[in-house]
Amino acid sequence: MNAALPPAADPRLILRAEELDSALEQFLLAEAALWMAADPALDGEPHKLGRGHFRAAFLLKRRPGLGVNDLTRLTGLSKQGASRVLRDLIEAGYAETTANVEDARRRPTVLTEAGAAFEAKIANRMRAHLSAAFRDGGLDAVLGARRIMAAVAGPRAARRIGSPS
Repeated sequence: MNAALPPAADPRLILRAEELDSALEQFLLAEAALWMAADPALDGEPHKLGRGHFRAAFLLKRRPGLGVNDLTRLTGLSKQGASRVLRDLIEAGYAETTANVEDARRRPTVLTEAGAAFEAKIANRMRAHLSAAFRDGGLDAVLGARRIMAAVAGPRAARRIGSPS
C-alpha cells in the first residue's frame, strides 16, 4: 500500500534566528492559551486529574487501543509516567484495558463512556479557542497552519492505519 509522500521542503525558505524565535514564542504562547481555556474544566475534575491525563484521554479517543509504549512514544512521557497516567484514568473509571490475544504483554486501553465525557468536557473548551483562532486566521491559512503543526510534531503526527481521523 503506497502512502502519498509529503511535498518536498522548499529549499528557498530560509528563516533567520529572530523569525524562528518569534515562531517559537507564538507556539509557546498558543499552548499556554489553549491550556488556559481548558484549565477551568480540569480544576473541577473530581478525580484530581490534570493535563497529562487529558492528553492521554484525547489520544485514546483518537487512537483507541494505545498502550504504555504508544503513549510514551507520542507524549515523551517516561514509561513510568505513561503507566501512572493510564492507571489513574483506569482507577477513575475513564479507561479500561483488555488482554491482547496475540501478545499478552500488550494491554490496549480504550476510553469508557465516562472517559469520553471527561475528554469532551476539556476538548470542547480547546476546540472553541482553536475555532476562533482559525476564523481569525482565515480559511486560506488553515491548511498551512495544519501543515506546519504536523511538521513540528514529526512522526508523532502520523496516523495509524485504521485509526479515526
